[in-house]
Amino acid sequence: MSKTKYIFVTGGVTSSLGKGIISASLAKLLQSRGLSVTIQKLDPYINVDPGTLNPYEHGECYVTSDGAETDLDLGHYERFLNVETSQANNVTTGKIYQTVIQKERRGDFLGKTVQVIPHITNEIKRRIKLLSETNDFDIIITEIGGTVGDIESLPYIESVRQLRWELGNANSLVIHLTLIPYLSAAKELKTKPTQHSVKTLMESGINADILVCRTEHDISKEIKNKLALFCNVDVDSVIQSKDASTIYDVPLMMEQEKLDTVVLRKLDISNFSSTNMSNWTEFVNRLKFPKNTVNVGLIGKYVELQDSYKSILESLVHAGSVNETKVIIHSIHSEFIDDDQIKKQISNLDGVIVAPGFGSRGIEGKIKSIKYVRENNIPFFGICLGMQMAVIEYSRNVLNLKGSNSTEMDEKTSHPVISLMKDQKNIVNKGGTMRLGSWTCDLDEGSRVYDIYKSKSITERHRHRWELNNDYLENLNNAGLKTSGINSETGLVEIIELPANNWFIGVQFHPEYKSTVETPHPLFVSFVKACLTYNNTKDQNGRK
Repeated sequence: MSKTKYIFVTGGVTSSLGKGIISASLAKLLQSRGLSVTIQKLDPYINVDPGTLNPYEHGECYVTSDGAETDLDLGHYERFLNVETSQANNVTTGKIYQTVIQKERRGDFLGKTVQVIPHITNEIKRRIKLLSETNDFDIIITEIGGTVGDIESLPYIESVRQLRWELGNANSLVIHLTLIPYLSAAKELKTKPTQHSVKTLMESGINADILVCRTEHDISKEIKNKLALFCNVDVDSVIQSKDASTIYDVPLMMEQEKLDTVVLRKLDISNFSSTNMSNWTEFVNRLKFPKNTVNVGLIGKYVELQDSYKSILESLVHAGSVNETKVIIHSIHSEFIDDDQIKKQISNLDGVIVAPGFGSRGIEGKIKSIKYVRENNIPFFGICLGMQMAVIEYSRNVLNLKGSNSTEMDEKTSHPVISLMKDQKNIVNKGGTMRLGSWTCDLDEGSRVYDIYKSKSITERHRHRWELNNDYLENLNNAGLKTSGINSETGLVEIIELPANNWFIGVQFHPEYKSTVETPHPLFVSFVKACLTYNNTKDQNGRK
């Protein structure tokens, strides 16, 4: 019998029901019982990874410590479990086919015709089981992207069917996340879409063991009995997932619904302790009942889609809870920033984050905003491109180096204060070729960031091609913009700060990728605290 148990999470009726949050919530509950759990995501699109996808297409690209560009759901997994994921935790159809085609080109299949079954499905099964071969997990939760019935998802569903037969019923189960829509005209919840979704799953040879039903209203006992009867599940296995005010409520709601208890019973697992969600409950209580409020501007060019900056937003939630402060986010599109908007919007904020991104669109709006917050001593946090824009702004307006820019935006700039990294200059392919994953940074012991991290050396995750041009370091430092964090191996500047201001920090890396519920990132915690201090020092007219 297999030691590792497998849980497969599928979705029906519609997309965006929250398979990732349900998977992470269940994993957190099982983890709180002393079980070792991880989660992986199978994505049905043909892109090899989300690294080349526009954020408007798929939300943010989440980067793991080992340098994988992955689906944003892996961010939820890490934030909930406080355990790092890896390249093996995110698989796409592109990766599957790429691997199979490479094997075919090498002659691994000995001239046989390469087909979806068995070659593609075998590779999918190999990827699913790969995590158990490299780590000692009690349970692996596999979230299958897309919606049951989609053509793209069929090979994954077939692979699950085969794998369940190979593993045995006691070693695997399927959770089907579905929607119970409410018809306001009839004033009733409707079960028919779920029945059809389960039927579609059954036509592929898979019976759902547990139904998790997304709903706006409480599901009655009568409806649960009806779903159980027509979907071939126990009544106890019909789990209500009502809309929550925050995603961090979901684990507690699933605990009340006894989702973890049902899972453990069906998987015949007995060596576990009682659920202990006390720390999580304290976090949620601080989040829901804050003592203070701050207003933070998030300046970027993908602000129309919240998922574009998902990790930053969640990091502010974590930091807000620590400071017992509600962080109200004001999304500001950098492409449309002008002087009037700066006075109307930014002047009333308690802090500003300039977000990461690529390309020249919206750059000047970011630079104007940074100039305003720098001159008015408003707390500023620049992340990746945001740090680079701070360097450009300082070079133009303090060093008086007119035309300062990044070679990403202007290849012929007279002052390339931001330039392409040496190891990036000969790269042609875009996918997976940036500076990725965890890198070490040495901190200046007299700096603000040293006080924040309370450490001489840190590791942070990266995703970039351009860097601060070291030819301008001496001039920047002499003019007051200090380089307080450097990678000693490459000489790359990782952190800049302005000691003359109360809180002005830019980082080349992405600290948002490492913030979790249990370990909020110290930079975000310090930033929110600075925003709170700034808020408390303003007079009634909003001026210091």
